[in-house]
Amino acid sequence: MFLKTCLLLLLCGVVALSAHDYEGYKIYDIKAGNSFKKELLLHIAKNTEYDFFNMPRALDAATRVMVQPKDQAGFELLLNGFALEYTVVEENLGSTLQKAQLENQSQRLVAQRNAVRSISFTAFHRHAEINAYLDELAKAYPSRVTVQVAGKSYEDRDLKTITISNGDGKSGKNVIFLDAGIHAREWIAPAGALYVIYQLVENFASNADLLKDYDWVILPVVNPDGYEHTHTSSRMWRKTRKPAGSSCYGTDANRNFDFHWGEVGASTYSCADTFRGTTAFSEPETQIVRDLMLSFSGRGKFYLTLHSYGNYLLYPWGWTSDLPSDWRAHDEVAQAGAAAIKESTGTKYTVGSSTNVLYAAAGGSDDYAFGVGKFPVSITMELPAGGSGFDPTTAQILPYVSETWTGIRAMAQKVIEKY
Repeated sequence: MFLKTCLLLLLCGVVALSAHDYEGYKIYDIKAGNSFKKELLLHIAKNTEYDFFNMPRALDAATRVMVQPKDQAGFELLLNGFALEYTVVEENLGSTLQKAQLENQSQRLVAQRNAVRSISFTAFHRHAEINAYLDELAKAYPSRVTVQVAGKSYEDRDLKTITISNGDGKSGKNVIFLDAGIHAREWIAPAGALYVIYQLVENFASNADLLKDYDWVILPVVNPDGYEHTHTSSRMWRKTRKPAGSSCYGTDANRNFDFHWGEVGASTYSCADTFRGTTAFSEPETQIVRDLMLSFSGRGKFYLTLHSYGNYLLYPWGWTSDLPSDWRAHDEVAQAGAAAIKESTGTKYTVGSSTNVLYAAAGGSDDYAFGVGKFPVSITMELPAGGSGFDPTTAQILPYVSETWTGIRAMAQKVIEKY
């Protein structure tokens, strides 16, 4: 009761973030140091609209938070009042994002002038360019690539899937289903999905073993409305864009799946970044992912969803700290990916169940894929951080996505070996 009273007194007046240029926004890294302070941070995250980028469970891992200018004095007062050690890692996010946007626009223009395809791995591409790339591949490799419109977003954008096979004409193969971009601001995730597509299609000779008995179905951008919004209006936007009340927009699509929906780690407040939605599957985008999962009944063996950031390979459950009875299958596949990355680049990925590595959050796509979709292996891969977290430089794209592919390839090999 004391803790709740303190929070109410110190945090009153904090309001939801709105779309803007982030001028003067600061980003803080906060070290908890003990379990009480870690729980305090969790309470702050749940009871305010400060934008918590992450919330690692490990006591020695920093929690990163974005705070708008008018709340910074009160936020620092709160941290000092509870003796929470912090470092300001970004003094003016707006300035940094503006420079990054100009660099990305420049790199996109260079790519458009020089590339045979609509995308490159030297820039972050718009949704229309990503869809154009899929169509180009279908035209160039008609025996191995099929592109379909799985459905429409709230703002009427096409959610396209690409199905990649080895062209032998055999039907009914097992399926690896990969998606990315469920959270709008995580630009490196769709880039990672595009690199997987590139490897499987345009570098087929080196990866034919992954397609002998399996088809891959990839949805590179789950949340195109939010993704486009981050390019045009608000770089740190996370949610979908369907209105969620009289004054707020969007739902956290990764809290919107109908498996223990809304039980823990999701907000009922429509302006919150972790808003669970008015109902389970309230968003057309999550309905599309659900329908794809269920269409692979009996064939879907591996569901992989790409996010950022944090260097994590996470598996069910997200709604409880309990482990599924066959958790070792998930762990074996995830460990194979982590080991391959460590050997290749030295980057360390933390492996474990979502709740035990981070904190409980119900309604995630990975839990639904395993619990309802019956994929025997379901993993969330959190790619590395860049800049303040969600804003890698254009120079970091290729190193990050090639490293990610190393892990994905190893995990796919393990799944193919097991199933």
